[in-house]
Amino acid sequence: MHDIEPFYGWRNLYIASEDPKSPFYGREYSEFTYSEAIYNYFIHPQWDNIESPTLYVKLLYCNYIEEFCIIELIGEWNDVLHNDIMYLYRNLIEPLIDEGIKRFLLIGENVLNTHPDGDDYYQEWFDNIEEGWIIGINFRHHVLEEFSNFNLDYYMCFGQSFEQINWRTLSPRQLLTKLETLINKRLSP
Repeated sequence: MHDIEPFYGWRNLYIASEDPKSPFYGREYSEFTYSEAIYNYFIHPQWDNIESPTLYVKLLYCNYIEEFCIIELIGEWNDVLHNDIMYLYRNLIEPLIDEGIKRFLLIGENVLNTHPDGDDYYQEWFDNIEEGWIIGINFRHHVLEEFSNFNLDYYMCFGQSFEQINWRTLSPRQLLTKLETLINKRLSP
């Protein structure tokens, strides 16, 4: 796991540690010192700690004018043992909502497992973004099944049309446009 780096192709457009509105503003990163681990497996030092022992993030892009952000995730999303949704919501999502972000894109290809446990934080997140949305792309099939088993698809869009999106070849704006098209198709009668 130590060689899985967060996507860095948009660093010319956005760097969370240089954004005064970002929860990660001012963070300094090492390229050589591995200090964070998930179940005793070191992870690349560019991932951001949200106080969860099993879920780490990278705020890849944030646009306050267009009110959207793109977040890459790594690890195990474990609400049963560690209440990861609480850490994700309180330490990253809530500060972004306070800055006007209403559309959240979660990239989950590095989420290896999930254990949901209730929907309180998901509902709070959903309720606080009014006309916004939460979309999960490229999550593993068994992770999506667990999300569905706990009816989290009521709060987040994920599934067939949001899987296997080659997002790395797109700009953040192109990705947003693609996702908005998919959302509109899903909502159309």
